[in-house]
Amino acid sequence: MYWDVVEAKILDHLEFAVTFADGLSGQVRLLPSCLHGVFAPLQDPVVFRQLHITDGFVSWPGELDLAPDAMYEAIKKNGHWVLS
Repeated sequence: MYWDVVEAKILDHLEFAVTFADGLSGQVRLLPSCLHGVFAPLQDPVVFRQLHITDGFVSWPGELDLAPDAMYEAIKKNGHWVLS
């Protein structure tokens, strides 16, 4: 799909840049307020740095991933996506 992530690069702890299959690119930032429940492990910089792409999704160990379609729409509209 056009919203499949084809590249992801960590910029800082809780921030990364993405590029989608259609060439759209932008930045994603996770605010500490969203790091609870299944996303709590991402508070650890070592875990966050394990970011990778799996089948078009930005993923981390433990089956954590972010919805690429929501990420795509936010970046298309704003140039970035902030999760809070």
